[in-house]
Amino acid sequence: MLPACCPAAPTTSLDARARELSGRVATVTGMADFSSTDLRGSSFDRVDLRGARLRSSDLSGSRFDSVDLHGAVLRGVELVDVEIDGLLQNVTVNGVDIVPLVEAELDRRDPDRVLMRPTDPDGFRAAWDVVERRWAATVERARRLDPGQLHESVDGEWSFIETVRHLLCVTDAWVRRAVQGDPEPWHPLDLPFDDMPEDAGVPRDRTVRPSLDEVLAVRADRMAGVRALLAGLTEESLAADTEPVDATGGWPPPVSRPVSRCLLVVLDEEWEHRRFAERDLAVLEAHPGPAADR
Repeated sequence: MLPACCPAAPTTSLDARARELSGRVATVTGMADFSSTDLRGSSFDRVDLRGARLRSSDLSGSRFDSVDLHGAVLRGVELVDVEIDGLLQNVTVNGVDIVPLVEAELDRRDPDRVLMRPTDPDGFRAAWDVVERRWAATVERARRLDPGQLHESVDGEWSFIETVRHLLCVTDAWVRRAVQGDPEPWHPLDLPFDDMPEDAGVPRDRTVRPSLDEVLAVRADRMAGVRALLAGLTEESLAADTEPVDATGGWPPPVSRPVSRCLLVVLDEEWEHRRFAERDLAVLEAHPGPAADR
């Protein structure tokens, strides 16, 4: 599953991302210049490449995970057999902004997707009905697999159980902490996005292997809490801003933000991670052997 979730929405700015990187990578004085150099198979992790220029370079077969491409310009490129999955805003391809086209096609393929953009309390309640219904079907699909497969990663992404654990973190962060004001809402099984700052105080044990039922027991409690919150949602409370939690630091940062924004983050995370889960379950169903065989 895609690890880059639970960040503040909208997407972090370039300057903010740079500040985050500055405290976590070594500083290299001056600019590196690679010309006519063979760097095949190189790995760049948490590297600040803002303003870099790549010309006449071969990036075929490369993989970009959790990469910030704000303001990137690609000229004279060959995009063949390319897969892109992420946030798209103002993406112009050969003079055409493709984002409205992509959004319209995704909505056409699954009309329930439109419901994930509610604007009033009834809309949020209807959206959560969809989330619960669709996730119930996905969980039933997962139960048909061998329990060990639910801990397997497909193509380096989160396992099914890790995905469910991440959604525990999403609910704790954006509902219990941001909206309801609990500064420490975390459960030991919470799993934040991989690049969350280490000082956020959120559990992140990637080695624990709970059973599906163990994770779903916590998940049921968190989903019931969201349903209860939405049941009491009014036009006034939806239009309000949150009260910052009484804490220094943590995630999300203790600042005021619109309640509607927090709830939309939850809906987006629920929708996208279920989509990723269904994608990876299909791979596990088709190839029931060891993960290394995939």
